[in-house]
Amino acid sequence: MRSVLALALTAAAVVLLPPATPASAEAAPAAALSPAIRVRDGRLVEANGSDLVLRGVNHDFIWYPDKNGVFAAIKAAGANAVRVPLGMGHQFRQTKPEEVATIASLCRQNRLVCILDAHDTTGWGQDKKATTIAEAVRFWTGLLPQLRGQEDHIIINVANEPFGVGGDWPWVQQTSDALRRLRAAGFRHTLMVDAPGWGQDEAFVMRDNAAKVRAADPTGNTVFDVHMYGEFDNAAKVNSYLTTFARNKLPIIIGEFSGEHQWGDPDEDAIMAYAEAHDVGYFGWSWSGNQSQYSYLDLVHNFDPASRTAWGNRFLTGPNGISTDTREATIFRNGTAGASTAPRGAPVQLKVVDVTPGTVRLTWKRGTSGTTYQVVAVHGASESRIVSTGSADVTLRGLNGSTEYTFAVYARGLLGTRSPRSAPVYAITPPAV
Repeated sequence: MRSVLALALTAAAVVLLPPATPASAEAAPAAALSPAIRVRDGRLVEANGSDLVLRGVNHDFIWYPDKNGVFAAIKAAGANAVRVPLGMGHQFRQTKPEEVATIASLCRQNRLVCILDAHDTTGWGQDKKATTIAEAVRFWTGLLPQLRGQEDHIIINVANEPFGVGGDWPWVQQTSDALRRLRAAGFRHTLMVDAPGWGQDEAFVMRDNAAKVRAADPTGNTVFDVHMYGEFDNAAKVNSYLTTFARNKLPIIIGEFSGEHQWGDPDEDAIMAYAEAHDVGYFGWSWSGNQSQYSYLDLVHNFDPASRTAWGNRFLTGPNGISTDTREATIFRNGTAGASTAPRGAPVQLKVVDVTPGTVRLTWKRGTSGTTYQVVAVHGASESRIVSTGSADVTLRGLNGSTEYTFAVYARGLLGTRSPRSAPVYAITPPAV
């Protein structure tokens, strides 16, 4: 985050989303990796190959190192991951090795995938207190003893928001160098690299050079991180950015976003809806403890999980919030990580039970416990995702009047394995009044 980030609260209409059309880029090699989170075919997966879509919260450990109950509270709120800023001793107090070991342990105890972020690089070139990506590499190298062997649930976020705005920063060279140096030092974790422009990539430096940077990682196990604040103030910008990464099979995570920002108003509804449509991970900023003038960024009041803010309600339980379709990493599910839990067949008894000019309600027969569903719109030989849900009864909103639609449903088991598609159903919406 640049310094502050914020929220808004609006109810999101479900919209029909255009399908991503992946290019034919080859998957990066991962054979040299230990059993760990890794990139495969442009997506994050676990060691057993299960799809890993991270949905979680940023926790300001730099400023609140004693709030260790936060990890359990974030888990209880429905997250499967947490992003934790660490201090390097330049902009922020240096996080001690024993603190890093404690964070790793708390994440495992609370069944959370953990993204650790070197935060002191924020805004280098414009913030005089910020330090370089090279210093971040030295910081991480000093923590290798605490991080080695934790590759199954820890991702290394190399340098937070490493440059200010503008298109002439040496982001490609310095980020590529960092990846090579960390691999040479012995890191086998998934590495995550942030965009320049205070993380928002306003000049599209990361978007247009991501493939080149990925090639610098000899394992190909690199994921990209964009922060969506004021630069992403409408749905078209959000969708265009995420679609570019999906089409080119480049893994992307939204490491920070909020509903408002002092430098522009992010479209949080679009961010969450298109993240869901593309199966992209996202992390809201932040759990609690922002300065009083920016308290609207807090998801809960004063670290009390029972006292959610408006932003907390929107993010946690609103449309496409983390309670919608967030699945725990399989490494934390005793006895199921190696088991096949895919639904045996396609969902059945799909019906249209109500139609209005702007909505269609669908129901179908519920599957086994733990099954979630993806509803899609069918367009001839193609389809587009509409919504994911744990229910067998959903109302699709934001539709057009006087329009014929075709819908179908997939089921997904605990490991994310998708069933065959259901038989389609058809609905014709009446004219709008």
